[in-house]
Amino acid sequence: MVRRSTVDRSPQPDLYGAGYGAEAGDHPQGAGKRPRSGSGWRGAGGRWLVWTFRVVVWAILLIIGYRGVMAIVLNETPPSHTPPARVAQTPNFPAELAGAFALQFGQVYLNASPATASQRASELVAFLPPGAPDDQLGWNGGGSLTLQSEQVAGVRVQDAQHAVVTLLARVNGKMMELGVPVYASAGGMGISGEPAWLPAPAPVAPPAQPAVNNDSATESELTSPLRAFFAAYASGDQSTLGRFLAPGTSVTGLGGSVVFGSVTGVTAPVGGTVRHIVATVVWEIPGQAVKGPRAGTSTASLEMTYALTIVRQHGTWYVQSIAPATQAVGQP
Repeated sequence: MVRRSTVDRSPQPDLYGAGYGAEAGDHPQGAGKRPRSGSGWRGAGGRWLVWTFRVVVWAILLIIGYRGVMAIVLNETPPSHTPPARVAQTPNFPAELAGAFALQFGQVYLNASPATASQRASELVAFLPPGAPDDQLGWNGGGSLTLQSEQVAGVRVQDAQHAVVTLLARVNGKMMELGVPVYASAGGMGISGEPAWLPAPAPVAPPAQPAVNNDSATESELTSPLRAFFAAYASGDQSTLGRFLAPGTSVTGLGGSVVFGSVTGVTAPVGGTVRHIVATVVWEIPGQAVKGPRAGTSTASLEMTYALTIVRQHGTWYVQSIAPATQAVGQP
């Protein structure tokens, strides 16, 4: 007797059904049916995660690429992790005190006479190191030096204890510079070496002023009111000055230190209602009479040049500002 096979060889509905039926061989009634569990969605869920991961990776790559291109275009450099270099500090040298100290020294050093040699030596002691071998600091005791004036021209600091103070001085009627080496320590100061005689600043010629298209009619119109204005400016009379000033302008005046003499020149460019003009004025110095080449005396006077800004309002010119002129001497 032949036993029939119980295996169903009919076509299966799909691959997942066949696979599941093979696993459930002990339950033939479940053959050919899809599983009801959620394991059938694992393929679709895995593909969704893969695509999400790919999108994230591409976004990161695009950001990195964009930053790299912008760094090249903008010439950016990556931040350095090396410690910052130490910034050089300015030496803590007392420059102002050294300048005043050098001024005091210059008044002693640049005045020398055989008649006052011992006094000069005793005064230099306050500036020289104790036990200095030369109490006259290089002077041989002959001739004479007379200091007329001096100013601090500059201080060149070398370190926290050394500097060279440059004095601009007039000695024996001639201008010169004096380099004074100064040493500072613990609140004290001293002259650390012999000074150096240096040349005075060389005179230079300023560049020629550009040609101005003068307004001769305005220059003639301004001459008379400028005489009255400068007379009030010399005296400092505020009530009179106010008649010549533009609204909102305040000018102090010279308070009688000089007396108005004359206006010797006015330069006014062609323009509108606001002009920048130049006026040359002669001041007389009160109480300063000098002997002239002839019999009698004459009053000392000085010619000076001023730059004024004037404005025209209601047909009248008013002064808005007054200051020293910068034009070259001898130029119109």
